[in-house]
Amino acid sequence: MQLDPKQFKTPEQWRAQLTPQEYHVLREAGTERPFTGEYTDTQTKGTYYCKGCGAKLFTSDTKFESHCGWPSFFMPETDSVRYIEDKSLWQTRTEVRCATCDSHLGHVFTGEGYDTPTDRRYCINSICLVLEPETAR
Repeated sequence: MQLDPKQFKTPEQWRAQLTPQEYHVLREAGTERPFTGEYTDTQTKGTYYCKGCGAKLFTSDTKFESHCGWPSFFMPETDSVRYIEDKSLWQTRTEVRCATCDSHLGHVFTGEGYDTPTDRRYCINSICLVLEPETAR
């Protein structure tokens, strides 16, 4: 069976790697409930990686408090994400996916008035991320 390079695992392989909730969010574009994610309020310094493939996605230097219920970042690592127009629900949004494994991460919003360098809010599901804390030097 020929697999799309962005989806380098079969659904069965993904299900074996991920919990049912992780699979729902990362592979079926689901969403975790607001204010329940592990990284929503964390202020730990470090790097955030994709739970699906381990690709570097965000750093804590770009995380900010938006009080929206999910971790918010103003900028991803260069070329780490890709964007898809999402017309689900009642509006058009921009979905954010891992550029390496095509896992759904969340959405990005612009023009909300946050005091960030990019005026963007990457609203990312905690369940899609793995935080590697900075080591003490």
